[in-house]
Amino acid sequence: MKVLYNDGHVDECPEDQELHVIRHSAAHIMAQAIKRLYPEADFAFGPATENGFYYDIDLPEGTKISEEDFPKIEAEMAKICKENLKFETYELPRAEAISHMQERGEKYKVEHIGDLPEDARITFYKQGEYVDMCVGPHILYTKALKAFKLTGVSGAYWKGDKDNKMLTRINGVAFRSKDELAQWEHMREEAEKRDHRKIGQEMEIFMMNEAGPGFPFWLPNGMRIRNSLMQYWQEMQDKYGYDQVQTPIILSRSLWETSGHWDHYKENMYTTRIDDEDYAIKPMNCPGACLIYKSKPRSYRDLPLKLAEAGLDHRHELKGALHGLFRVREFQQDDAHLFIRPDQITEQVTDVAHLITAYYAQFGFPYRVELSTRPENSMGSDEDWERAEQGLKDALEAMHVDYKLNPGDGAFYGPKIDFHLQDCLGREWQCGTIQLDFQLPHNFQLEYTDKDGSKKQPIMIHRAGFGSFERFIGMLIEQYAGKFPTWLSPCQVKVLPISEKTRDYALEVARKLRDAGVRVKVDERDEKIGYKIREARSVDRVPYMLILGEKEAEAGNISVRDRSGKTVQRDLEDFVASLSAEIAERR
Repeated sequence: MKVLYNDGHVDECPEDQELHVIRHSAAHIMAQAIKRLYPEADFAFGPATENGFYYDIDLPEGTKISEEDFPKIEAEMAKICKENLKFETYELPRAEAISHMQERGEKYKVEHIGDLPEDARITFYKQGEYVDMCVGPHILYTKALKAFKLTGVSGAYWKGDKDNKMLTRINGVAFRSKDELAQWEHMREEAEKRDHRKIGQEMEIFMMNEAGPGFPFWLPNGMRIRNSLMQYWQEMQDKYGYDQVQTPIILSRSLWETSGHWDHYKENMYTTRIDDEDYAIKPMNCPGACLIYKSKPRSYRDLPLKLAEAGLDHRHELKGALHGLFRVREFQQDDAHLFIRPDQITEQVTDVAHLITAYYAQFGFPYRVELSTRPENSMGSDEDWERAEQGLKDALEAMHVDYKLNPGDGAFYGPKIDFHLQDCLGREWQCGTIQLDFQLPHNFQLEYTDKDGSKKQPIMIHRAGFGSFERFIGMLIEQYAGKFPTWLSPCQVKVLPISEKTRDYALEVARKLRDAGVRVKVDERDEKIGYKIREARSVDRVPYMLILGEKEAEAGNISVRDRSGKTVQRDLEDFVASLSAEIAERR
């Protein structure tokens, strides 16, 4: 695909940049269409994004754009594409660029140019009557935009500052072809079907209430899933040699000042007063782990000390950012903190990585790895950061793991390895993390006695695999569309008596299953068996249904229907044995 660069030359676009150029051009074409339909509209920013494009627009008083207006905007965009307008580019000095935008009434563009250096030269792109300041590149003609769709409307502050005016943000997507757009639409429909908020309500897994925005209420079915996941987590901690601990939810301000969170994270913390002193509800578990380490003298022989904590944390998220279980204010983190010697870095980071990747293999998630380095707002010396970053690189290379470098995105106290999971819809989720920390041991004056009797400072590894139980369960709901593997399913077997005559036999079968540790329910309602089957399949999403009629009751066996719809006659004891094995082995 040939594109127009801002110096005026035309050249082939690298394949991995084609979508970005198409989407950026689509933002310009959408703005031109909106300007034709709403001549008084003022335009702010309109970039391409990883998943599409958007434009922030200041509409005249009393004018609103809703999704009901999208068809006419899309029709105008299609008209512009059909006109096959040529993209042209030119450059102006800063002062002339300001005058140029003032003449066109583009007050936001004028302000944006005013933020640039005085010696800046501003490039513009023009198609037809529409002009926009932009660094490009862009497609050559509007006809090259072949597939697009507007996807949503929301509010956005000018420059992202809540003290500025709220603008209207129009979002869209664009693709190389109509086939790619159709595929995206199919995946979007599938994502809507799998929305964990919708399935969570249907299956009575969790609920939200305005009494606590961002604080999930876990319902009985949700607790069954959580408890099963927690049991798996606890078994894995034992397998990998961790000791489990629990630290207090509320701790004093002085602790958070020592850890650095009070200076670097206070705006995300909930605070309270106790005995006329400041306290904070913990957003992280690490300072508590430091106090446990410091509670008694440690020797080099005690290391690594591996403390796991499924800690309950609270962080203040903006209300508009809350999203089901994916973005909450209260969450339980599958956390751990390892205190190690310098010579143990590669060994222990490797061991942690093996644990985390074992989690993802259990649930069938592919993943990729990023190494995030020192951010601007960081603590500690250059030497400590260099040592920490090199330690993580050495571990990744020792494991022969491919990774992407993510400069400047580390935690304020140390670099980190992040695991990005990919779900069945191709979406990515950042869950697992391994963070190497020289700062908290220094801040808390942690030490151990080395072989030669000298005092040394341990290194701290922070790690999480799921990220949080809340987010991970939300991911699992969408990954499985509510059809959990049997070991996780809130109801593993639903017993469906065909009539009142087989009710007693159904209760007897359920009792035997329950005695074997199976989560079972009996549908005793006076409903037709077809209705019971449909509800068990589509609402409860149970792995197995036992359909019991007079024939089964007389023979003392069961009719088993699985999720594929296949129904077979089984001996009850044989079914209980095979089901128990399936659950125990977490197949």
